[in-house]
Amino acid sequence: MSFIKTIEESEADGKLKEVYDYIIKSRGKLSNIMKIQSLNPDAMVKHLDLYKSIMFGKSNLTRELKEMIAVVVSVTNKCSYCINHHAEALNFYWKNTDKLNRFINDFRSIEMGPKTKSLIVYADELTTSPHNITQTQIDTIKSFGWNDEDILLINLIVSYFNFVNRIALGLGVEFSEEEVKGYKY
Repeated sequence: MSFIKTIEESEADGKLKEVYDYIIKSRGKLSNIMKIQSLNPDAMVKHLDLYKSIMFGKSNLTRELKEMIAVVVSVTNKCSYCINHHAEALNFYWKNTDKLNRFINDFRSIEMGPKTKSLIVYADELTTSPHNITQTQIDTIKSFGWNDEDILLINLIVSYFNFVNRIALGLGVEFSEEEVKGYKY
């Protein structure tokens, strides 16, 4: 049970029903992180549009890498809702529960190339100590072949998941095994 009132899909009408229908068409189903925003449908649409833009937009970052970033940020913030949702999405690509669990427990414990690792370490540090980010770190990321557009996107993804983790944690958004599964990846 969340900390605030939410409007169930069966009770939605007007603008909210339109937004719910848009989300279901776009993502395959309605998540609790969207439903928690049911008292503000306009913000919900803009939230979903931002999510789709950074997570599904064309870029040099693969969907797998974007989900790795989502999991790292969510683990760092101890957000069970987002850990479970994005671990499910990440495992859509990995199909390896053991590797996924090791990654959740300590992202440094799995094999990844230095190019990928540079982004994952940046995501972790940007979440835990954003005040410590320096030009030198950005230059190191660039030395692995990432460009300014990529770095902006990484920053947006990390910032987005810090934002969503706070929605989930601050409003008591819950999940179930069924709620976590069945989205369009």
